[in-house]
Amino acid sequence: MIQSPLNYTGGKYKLLPQILPLFPKDIDVFVDLFCGGCNVGINIDCNRVIYNDLNENLLYLYNTFKNLDKESVLEWIYEIIEKYGLSLVSKNGYDYYGCESSKGLGNYNREGYLKLRADFNQKHANGNFDYYYYVMLYVIIVYAFNNQIRFNSNGEFNLPVGKRDFNKKMEQKLIDFIDRIQEQNCIFTCRDFREFDTSALTPQDFVYVDPPYLITCATYNEQGGWDETAEKDLLAFLDDLNRKNIRFALSNVLRSKGKENDILIEWLKRNADRYKTVRLNYSYSNSNYQTKNREAKSEEVLITNY
Repeated sequence: MIQSPLNYTGGKYKLLPQILPLFPKDIDVFVDLFCGGCNVGINIDCNRVIYNDLNENLLYLYNTFKNLDKESVLEWIYEIIEKYGLSLVSKNGYDYYGCESSKGLGNYNREGYLKLRADFNQKHANGNFDYYYYVMLYVIIVYAFNNQIRFNSNGEFNLPVGKRDFNKKMEQKLIDFIDRIQEQNCIFTCRDFREFDTSALTPQDFVYVDPPYLITCATYNEQGGWDETAEKDLLAFLDDLNRKNIRFALSNVLRSKGKENDILIEWLKRNADRYKTVRLNYSYSNSNYQTKNREAKSEEVLITNY
């Protein structure tokens, strides 16, 4: 299986062995409605994929990977690393940078990272959204805290420096992802799910829905990113798909750390004759839920209408 080159919060890569066998085997168009890191859509056997997400920076980054040859992408990555004096342990080792693996490379990379981040944000302010701009974004993500993605309300990338750098494992994941996405018949759209046009979908198509989890805590829930209104609207959207005989699967959690998603639970009770709930084997590393308590279990499920 292909793994996303991004460490995207809530990524489903480690859950793929559980959820992929539950998907239909005869998919024409696969819609990854909240595509995030693209771990699901990139591994689907179908005729066409529509990747959708509200994060337009993410989708332009994927378009860059699809439209540029991988040699150019890698050339620019290493050029940016050198230009900003960032570490490359795979080439030089930790001793070269006066750092230890256990403590990471943050102290060494901080100055260069902040300069790179500032230059990237300045390009954003000037509207310079070219391919190089998005390769800069990828490098920033690689060197950012926990390889995460976060923009403030002004559209500026604002995560601090992280502990790691661009290693050979990351490079290989990127190469495999680029190879796959360039051979795949796919497009990228940036729509709120409420504005996503389902009129062209047929019963041969399949919509996978992995939204922000209402009762969990993650960067996508900051600044009011997902609330009860969005949750109810999404369930209404799924009901509409079902009325049109369009197959779907919803990933979510029913319970997490003492909280219950009452809206989702009540919706399932009302639709017990329509929808099937499959409980997944929970693992902290798979979860959308970010907590320091690794013993806190979540009841993760896959809900389907077929």
